[in-house]
Order: sequence, then C-alpha cells, then structure tokens
Amino acid sequence: MKLLIFKTDIKTKKKIKTIKPLLNGLSTIINWSIDIEDIDNVLRIETSENLDEKDIINLVKTNGFNCEVLTD
Repeated sequence: MKLLIFKTDIKTKKKIKTIKPLLNGLSTIINWSIDIEDIDNVLRIETSENLDEKDIINLVKTNGFNCEVLTD
C-alpha cells in the first residue's frame, strides 16, 4: 500500500462532493479523505498500486482545484 499526500484548496464539504465521484471512480484508490480543518486542506490517498502523483494532480486541477504534493 502507498500513501499519497497533497495540499489542496478544497475547503468545504460542497467542494468535496464535487471531487468525490472522480476519486471514487479510480479503481486503484483504496481510500481517500480531505481534511478541511487543516490549513493545507490535505488530501490523503491510499492506493494499492503505483498510482502516479501527477495523475492525481492533473485530475484535481482539471476540475478547477489547486493540488500539489505536500512535502514534509
């Protein structure tokens, strides 16, 4: 299992509902969450395969949200 962590501008439950079908539609994603209480609105994705971070960033960005890898 691999954990991918991103900083986003997804700040509300309404915006989470917008992105939900896209993330749920990827069969390689086991689980995902967005912490809207965190200053970075952190998107965490658990994947069973080598899902590319660039693919997630492009998916989120093409739907109108900012997304970047969150570094330590």
